[in-house]
Amino acid sequence: MLALRTVLGRCLAGPARGGAACSPLIQPARCYARPVRKRMKDIPSHLDDLPPTMLKKGYTDVPIVNSVDDVVKRLLSLEMASQKEKMKVKTQQLVEKVRRSPNDNGSFEVQVAKLTAKIRTYEEHLQTHPKDKSNRRQMLMDIDRRKKLLGYLRRARYDAFENTCKQLNIEYSLPPPYFRRITKRWLVKKAFCQKVFQEVRKLKAPERLKQRQEWQARARAAREKEAQAQQEGTPV
Repeated sequence: MLALRTVLGRCLAGPARGGAACSPLIQPARCYARPVRKRMKDIPSHLDDLPPTMLKKGYTDVPIVNSVDDVVKRLLSLEMASQKEKMKVKTQQLVEKVRRSPNDNGSFEVQVAKLTAKIRTYEEHLQTHPKDKSNRRQMLMDIDRRKKLLGYLRRARYDAFENTCKQLNIEYSLPPPYFRRITKRWLVKKAFCQKVFQEVRKLKAPERLKQRQEWQARARAAREKEAQAQQEGTPV
């Protein structure tokens, strides 16, 4: 009731103050300041090089396609295709670059090409949705699998490995010879082991010095005996 009286009082007092009269059933709009959203940048896609007039996968070898209406051709082209259908065409293009024969569908090179198309799609998706942990995990799993396949190709068929990396534009980095995650516990353990090793060396230093002196004495005695035998002319 109090709010309604306030609105009525303002509306009745409007003409007296020089303002325009307002209906008691219409409340004044409150324009709060809204935060301006940043416009997202257009992220380039690896599917941009596909021409929109290209037909979908499965319709290129159909002879009747050339005689159909333009509207039907447009419906069967990549212009009206979904992301999944474009991915099929892009994967087929990458496979055609590295396959060994026309009937090759499961070699290591073909598997690398399929994984490359999936990884690039995941990367574009994560640029738009960086908090999607499920797809990030799947992308990392595919990257590890592709790395294993490339490692085998590098060991078994280096020419195929070079051709695959060149055709698919893959930068292969050699794995480190030894890798271990550095943690605080590991650093403490390493420092403790180094300290123990140095203390053991200090304790064994007199024994090693004595052993080294014995070896030198034996070598000196052997040389003196050999020199004495040569002077006397008798074989050792």
